[in-house]
Amino acid sequence: MAATVDEVSINYEEDGVVVVKEIEKVILSKGAWATILFRYQQWDAKKNEYSPDRYSIRRYRKVNGEYSQQSKFNISSPDQAQKIVDALLGWLK
Repeated sequence: MAATVDEVSINYEEDGVVVVKEIEKVILSKGAWATILFRYQQWDAKKNEYSPDRYSIRRYRKVNGEYSQQSKFNISSPDQAQKIVDALLGWLK
């Protein structure tokens, strides 16, 4: 658990292997509820290598001094990520 939003990470290790490797994060909002966009890679044991970059938007809630994940949205492909970017750019013009 993380006490500050800056400490929140999606790195996950299992049996000595980093299964989810956080590459980068952007904190979209801070406070009792925090929203973070992550870029990460997932370990593929069959291929013995990490996946191409993946993206996830996650919401965290601070309870008793610790942030815990409340929800997440995984962006399923680079094509979906581009569609999200295009839609937002269109709306913000």
